Amino acid sequence: ALLTMKAIVIATVFGLFLVGTYAAKEATKKAKKAKIYVPQIDCDVKAGKIINPEFIAKCPPGCQDVKHRVYGTDIYASFSSVCNAAIHSGVIDNTGGKILVQKVAGHSGYRGSFSNGVRSLSLPRWRESFLVSEGKPRKGVTYPSTLEYATSKSTAVKSGKGGAVHKEHHTSPAPKPATQTATTTPTPTTTTMHPSTTALKPTTIPATTKTTTVATAAKARSGLHRVRDTAFRSAFASNRNILQPNTGIQRQEPVVTFQSAAGSAAHLAMETDLWKPGLSIFDTGFSSKEELNPKPLESTSQGNPNCKVDLSFLIDGSWSIGKRRFQLQKQFLSNIAQALGIGSVGPLMGIVQYGNDPSTEFNLQTYTNSRDLRNAIEKIPQKGGLSNVGKALSFVNKNFFLDANGNRRGAPNVVVVMVDGWPTDRVEEASRLARESGINIFFVTIEAAAESEKHNVIEPKFVDKAVCRTNGFYAINVPSWFSLHKVVQPLVKRVCDTERLVCSKTCLNSADIGFVIDGSSSVGTNNFRTVLQFVANISKEFEISDTDTRIGAVQYTYEQRLEFSFDKYSTKQDVLSAIKRISYWSGGTSTGAAISYASEQLFSKSKPNKRKIMILITDGRSYDDVRLPAMAAHQNGVIAYSVGVAWAAQDELEAIATDPDKEHSFFVDEFDNLYRFVNQLIQNICTEFNSQPRN
Repeated sequence: ALLTMKAIVIATVFGLFLVGTYAAKEATKKAKKAKIYVPQIDCDVKAGKIINPEFIAKCPPGCQDVKHRVYGTDIYASFSSVCNAAIHSGVIDNTGGKILVQKVAGHSGYRGSFSNGVRSLSLPRWRESFLVSEGKPRKGVTYPSTLEYATSKSTAVKSGKGGAVHKEHHTSPAPKPATQTATTTPTPTTTTMHPSTTALKPTTIPATTKTTTVATAAKARSGLHRVRDTAFRSAFASNRNILQPNTGIQRQEPVVTFQSAAGSAAHLAMETDLWKPGLSIFDTGFSSKEELNPKPLESTSQGNPNCKVDLSFLIDGSWSIGKRRFQLQKQFLSNIAQALGIGSVGPLMGIVQYGNDPSTEFNLQTYTNSRDLRNAIEKIPQKGGLSNVGKALSFVNKNFFLDANGNRRGAPNVVVVMVDGWPTDRVEEASRLARESGINIFFVTIEAAAESEKHNVIEPKFVDKAVCRTNGFYAINVPSWFSLHKVVQPLVKRVCDTERLVCSKTCLNSADIGFVIDGSSSVGTNNFRTVLQFVANISKEFEISDTDTRIGAVQYTYEQRLEFSFDKYSTKQDVLSAIKRISYWSGGTSTGAAISYASEQLFSKSKPNKRKIMILITDGRSYDDVRLPAMAAHQNGVIAYSVGVAWAAQDELEAIATDPDKEHSFFVDEFDNLYRFVNQLIQNICTEFNSQPRN
């Protein structure tokens, strides 16, 4: 009986244990099945508008649209559309879905690209970035069910000293790309040709047939200055897209006397000074001494200080160029190196050779004098392959101008592309991204396509689509490899003319920015300090020096006072200190007179190559007319932004602002909210800069 009772007790305890274990498992399952609420965001929501440093959100369908702009690749600037960035990165598609967003520090540059049907844009830098990944929670991280946004909805506030009511005026236009973008994946342009209809590049020609081939080539081409043989330019011109293995073939030289173009040596020597769009370098020529012995420009042991550029030559190593012309190309580079005056305080030069794929022969810091550089150039072997210039430009943009490779801050980045005939891939997109990164692109095309060959060119007008500007300054067409030596001095003068290297100019280093600050009695001392902090926060985002962005300031009441001019301070720290020292004036509000004063005292003394930007901050309606002074400023090239606070009149803000008003005028209900528009102002300045025409 005792044993029976023990057995019953044990069975009961074991049964209770099993029941408890089962209940615990069921509870755990239910807990696991309990879903965390994932907030949904709209397609136009930017990461910078959400305060949470890390969050999971759900994107709706249909966010793949050009109006939802994206800046960057993999790492995105915080004013990008979160959902369209997720599509660009491949985390979701246009049907929407859950994503994980992580805020990270700002970057010095964001590279645009085309991915998953979305075109992202480039940007010099931004203060905050974000990463986007699959919407799965990370272990140990608690995600919010409600997102916290940086701005609130509009509220009714007083908008005039007479007691009228306005709503807070928020403007947040997305940055505009320089060119119209597409949201669909472009159709590949590479086609496969049937062997029976496509002639391959020739293989090695036996020595016994060389004379016959040369003679045929000479007959096939009427212009003796065009030295390509028929094997590479006539019978096989359509086949630059087909890879020829390295069989040792070179293009054969016609057995004729080369006739160079005639002209005035003195005129060509003055090429940079007298250069005009459309001028042909080959209307003139160098003397023999200038051709064979290019002289460095004020060369010193440390280089020519008047030509401080970081220079990359993209040289053509394709099979179509042949060994002899490749040697002529290297001789040209050697002459360039001597004429530049390579050195640590002057120009630095690296070389990338392209064929099927690009590769760096040496970077900017490898050689710091012309002698060593010339010796290295002589030893460069030919790669062979196609003429994939677009791929080479992408490579340079991503890999060449890096600090680790000797890139110097403050030295313009210049790429000179050497092209034998025409590229075998497209260059437009790669060039656009390179230009947006601040790279000045020059093209030297040798023996361009004749009329009968133009149907073989993949991308018509590829030079205009690639170069920094289409005014002729960045493009040199050479009729023959044997006249290449004539462009040494003209090219050196152009790449050293840093004032004209406009693609080095970004929205952050190429403006004269004048702040026009309301110091009237209605502002008050404390609010005036807030305005100065707003001015400082904008200023510190720019690259400030006497050759980059310059800052000036005017304070006004009934009267006007020049606080400091554009040429007063040349460092960021000095500018910020000067802003901090501005003393509050107090008085009336004559905004129209202040605009006229700023036009005369600041912007009339702006440098010709600077963009003139006026940022006016006011808290009330002006006692005088603002329309005529603002119109005069606009006509003189001043880009005006107006920032209104509290009782500022909306009609006056719009009259002051450059068109379109919504991108140049801002309104907040109180001074403490001015900080909201720092990023937006800079974003709009950069958008406007990037939309400038290239002619």
